[in-house]
Amino acid sequence: MGNGMNKVMPGLYVGNYRDSKDASQLEKFNITHILSVHDTAKRVYPEKHYLCVLASDTPSQNLSQYFPLCNDFIHAARLREGNVLIHCLAGMSRSVTVTVAYIMTVTDLNWKDALKVVRVGRAVANPNSGFQKQLQEFESNKLEEERRRLKERFPSLALARQDERHCHQMLKSYQKLVIAKHLCEGNCPKGEVCPTGICNLQHRRVLRKNSMYSKSTAEMPSTSKPRADSVRRPRSGPAVLLTSKSLPPSRMSSVQSLPDLDLENGLGFQSVPSSPQKSSLRKSKVCSIAPLVDLDELVD
Repeated sequence: MGNGMNKVMPGLYVGNYRDSKDASQLEKFNITHILSVHDTAKRVYPEKHYLCVLASDTPSQNLSQYFPLCNDFIHAARLREGNVLIHCLAGMSRSVTVTVAYIMTVTDLNWKDALKVVRVGRAVANPNSGFQKQLQEFESNKLEEERRRLKERFPSLALARQDERHCHQMLKSYQKLVIAKHLCEGNCPKGEVCPTGICNLQHRRVLRKNSMYSKSTAEMPSTSKPRADSVRRPRSGPAVLLTSKSLPPSRMSSVQSLPDLDLENGLGFQSVPSSPQKSSLRKSKVCSIAPLVDLDELVD
C-alpha cells in the first residue's frame, strides 16, 4: 500500500490517499483527473479535475449507486487521453470496487476477472465482502444496461480494442503470477504467509479488535460495564457525492441519491440536514449552480 500508485489500465491508476497528495507522483504519471472515494474526499489541487464520492469502507455502504457517474468521469477523461487516479485511503477496497465496475463496463469481463486485472497491477486489491456482493449484483442485474448507456453517451470506439487486448493479456499474467506465488487467489490457509498480504486480513482485524476490547475492559472497575462507544468505531454518515471542479470548498454540495443528479443541466444540491429532528422541517432543494461535472467539456 505504500509503494505508490499502480497502473491497472492504459490511462487508469489506483492508489491511496497519500498518492493523491504526492505532487511528484501526479506529475510523473501525468495525472489529469482524480476520483476520490473515501469519508473526507475533497479537492486538493485546483488545476486537476476532481470527482469526489463520500463513502465509508463498510459492507453496508451502497457504492454501486455511483458506478454510472464514475464510469462517465473515467471514460470521458481517457477518451481525451487524460490519466485518471482512483484512490481511497488504502487503495484496497473502495477505489478498487469503482475500478472493477468500470473495467466490467468497457470490456466483456465479469467482476471476478476484472478484479484479477486490477490485482495484476495492484496486488493488495481486495474489496470488502459487501462491495464484492454489490459487484456481483451489478453484473447480474445492471451491467448490460450500463454498457449500452455508456456506448450511447460515448459512441467512440477509440479505446475498445486496446482495453480488450490489455485485459486479456493481464489475465494471462495473473495465472503466471499465481503459479509463481507472486499473487494468490485469496484463499491462503491461516498461518501461511500470503504473497500479497491480503489473506487472513479480516482474521487479523478481529484479533486486533478483540485485544483492544480486552485491554479497555481490564482497565475498568469490575462493577462497571464497558461503554459501547469505547470499543466500537462510529459509523460514518450516508454516502454523499461531491464534485469540486467548479465549486470552492465552502460551496461543497451533498446529495442523498444518485437519480436526483442532473449532469446535463448542471444542477446541484444544498446540504441535507443530518439531524433526524430537522429533516422534516427542511428538505433539500435543487438550485442552479455551476455544473457538477462538465463532461461535454471533456469529450467533444
